[in-house]
Amino acid sequence: MTVHRLIASLAVVLALSAPVLAQQPRGGDENRERGRQAEQGASGGIFSLIPADSTTEHVFKAPSGDLPYTATAGTLDLFGQDGNRSAKIFYTAYVAKNREPGRPLTFAFNGGPGAASAYLHLGLVGPKILEFGTTGDNGTTPRLKDNPESWLAFTDLVLIDPIGTGWSRAASNDAAGGYYGVRQDADSLSKAIALYVQKNNRLDAPKYLLGESYGGFRAAKVAVSLKNSQGMLASGIIMLSPLVEGRFLANSDDPLSAALQLPSLAAAELERRNQFTPEKLADAERFASGDYLVGLAGSSPTGQAAEAFYGRVSEFTGIPRDVVARTRGFVGDVYAKQMGGPGKIVSPYDASYGVPDAYPEESSTRNDDPILEGYTRAYGATFAAYARNELGFATEMTYSLLNEEVNRRWEWNGSHGGDSRSLASASTDIRDLLSVIPSFKLMIAHGYSDALTPYGASRYVIDHLPPELAGGRAELKVYRGGHMFYTKPDSRRSFAGDVRAFYEARATD
Repeated sequence: MTVHRLIASLAVVLALSAPVLAQQPRGGDENRERGRQAEQGASGGIFSLIPADSTTEHVFKAPSGDLPYTATAGTLDLFGQDGNRSAKIFYTAYVAKNREPGRPLTFAFNGGPGAASAYLHLGLVGPKILEFGTTGDNGTTPRLKDNPESWLAFTDLVLIDPIGTGWSRAASNDAAGGYYGVRQDADSLSKAIALYVQKNNRLDAPKYLLGESYGGFRAAKVAVSLKNSQGMLASGIIMLSPLVEGRFLANSDDPLSAALQLPSLAAAELERRNQFTPEKLADAERFASGDYLVGLAGSSPTGQAAEAFYGRVSEFTGIPRDVVARTRGFVGDVYAKQMGGPGKIVSPYDASYGVPDAYPEESSTRNDDPILEGYTRAYGATFAAYARNELGFATEMTYSLLNEEVNRRWEWNGSHGGDSRSLASASTDIRDLLSVIPSFKLMIAHGYSDALTPYGASRYVIDHLPPELAGGRAELKVYRGGHMFYTKPDSRRSFAGDVRAFYEARATD
């Protein structure tokens, strides 16, 4: 819903509420009573567009046989200290009928900040999957079909839209700002999880968190908040293409950040040449952690040393040698316009994916991202139609797939945007969870050619965990594709198999 429509809707509700307020009995503290009612009326304005929960019955056609399940599309209420409703959090739950004791329960959310859960919902874990045409990148004619790799085969699912995304809303714009921050967001989601668990009597279920991108970072924060404020311990976390350490993603002129990104650029170049193999990529990984890192950290090479150094960077990435030399080997700011060939631009979400550059005359990137701003936008409208037609959740409120205002207003470490993002860290949370929950396990999954959150950064984090914590409990999995590698059927299938093994390993511990 646009801001203008939202204001108009609120105005109508307030106007309709005015005569009712005027008829209320006046006794005691009149001003406080009128203020309370006015606040409730304003809250009812936006909340009145959100329908009652809807529960429907379905059958999942799993490879192992039919699995009957219930689907609930609904909301969870959050209240302020004054007792007034401050927010509604939209969720979709898929729960197997006649489930066996100990069946896991997984709570999933996307990132952004400002992204709704439709990406994971229709792209990976849900009983339906969205296909983008025969080429895999056509969002104009998306097709929803059964998802044989749905995680519902081995875990119940609750997909959550954080406040400001999807159909989750705060009572007012001012109230919404109170949720747009690392700590506030984690606390609100841990409350929503606790409310769902209590309402549905699932305290005895092993509880897992799945988060994509910022959602991976969010999952660690939510797990800590669950433990500290709700007395609930997570059994494990699956981080998909996560932000774990902001310092590795925001410093394109930092030698270590550049070295951790280079293998992803090399993977993208191998994909473009149709030459990708893990063995060929291993050469780039060795170069990145050795000569490349040393070369960037030291003084500028000269003579034959410069020829050899810049030549190897060019060979691995496909970026012209003269461009590599001009940037002194730091290619993080130039690869988008230089890797795809003349007149092409590649996406940081998958550096192997290139489209014609809308602004070839510009030296810096101005193009909309061809993946985030392209075909994946179809997840939003498709989910809204699916919720209405198959889940029975019909609302006149539009589904906010990616809310840029949330991203702009986000508080990182107590401040808004800017360099504060580079200070974001979930490593300490991971260490603490592994330390105090002996059965806790972590899986981090990446696409090889994701240049936005490169797999090298997560490998670095895991490699630097104390062996007593990480041994057998923290693992990295990498698949063909980019940030949303699950849009590739083979990678989605492989990932689902690895995750199932991750869950089943707990059952045998």
